[in-house]
Amino acid sequence: MHKRRLGATGVEVTAIGLGAMPLSISGRPTEDQAIDVIRAYVEGGGNFIDTANVYCINTRDLGHNERLICKALEILGRAADVYVATKGGLTKEGSGWDCDARPEWLRASCERSLRDLKTASIFLYQLHAPDSNVPLADSVGELARLRSEGKIGHIGLSNVNVTEIDTALKIAPIISVQNKCNVLLKKSFRNGVVELCARKGMAFIPHSPVGGHGQQGRMGESGVIRDVAARHGASPQQIALAWLLGKGDHIIPIPGASRVASVVSSLGAAEIGLDTGDMQALDRLSD
Repeated sequence: MHKRRLGATGVEVTAIGLGAMPLSISGRPTEDQAIDVIRAYVEGGGNFIDTANVYCINTRDLGHNERLICKALEILGRAADVYVATKGGLTKEGSGWDCDARPEWLRASCERSLRDLKTASIFLYQLHAPDSNVPLADSVGELARLRSEGKIGHIGLSNVNVTEIDTALKIAPIISVQNKCNVLLKKSFRNGVVELCARKGMAFIPHSPVGGHGQQGRMGESGVIRDVAARHGASPQQIALAWLLGKGDHIIPIPGASRVASVVSSLGAAEIGLDTGDMQALDRLSD
């Protein structure tokens, strides 16, 4: 299984991570089915799972995804072999998410995640999104304090721009940035986020790399993606992942999955080698 270094940690994770969100939100599979998805990922060689405390149905369900991952890894006896990244800084009320990156909420969220993940220290804790009502320095400063206390090992950011990344880097070491990005949504390439991550030695973790929840079919609607897929005997979703992998060694996509077949397909994308012509054709696709 192909591996990539996760920022400045020295840790090597599989080139394709697992976005576990679909296992816990509306329309989620049964617990047994969800555990089978995690099993397929880990037994397929995967060792990097992304989650968040708000991957759940509502406030009463807070932490569902973290507890599910913890249970699955315990059953598999693989808790020590898999790197779990989680997030704080949102709340879940009904069908939507709202920002709350106040230091006190970040601390409470982190401490609850420690319990739900049954760990003394979270490997990678990410600010889920900047909060327009809270200075970014206050949010990142609290994460820095949690890191100094040993409650988190490394700090990451999500849903940020270059200015916000630069602000955060002045406060604490940042090892990763997670933004929505795929071959049909190239904003993080255009605005300099991907390049900044490469220059600063940070991992870029594209979420929704094959379109996002309920949007996977978009990849198959593109004639260019379908043509490249046909040449490689692959699916359009695999080509979308292979394109991201080809854009930089610091890029670690985290496709979501709620079915075993999706996990197997995603892991297979790491074996696809796109040539220069393929990459250029996909580069030309507009958002």
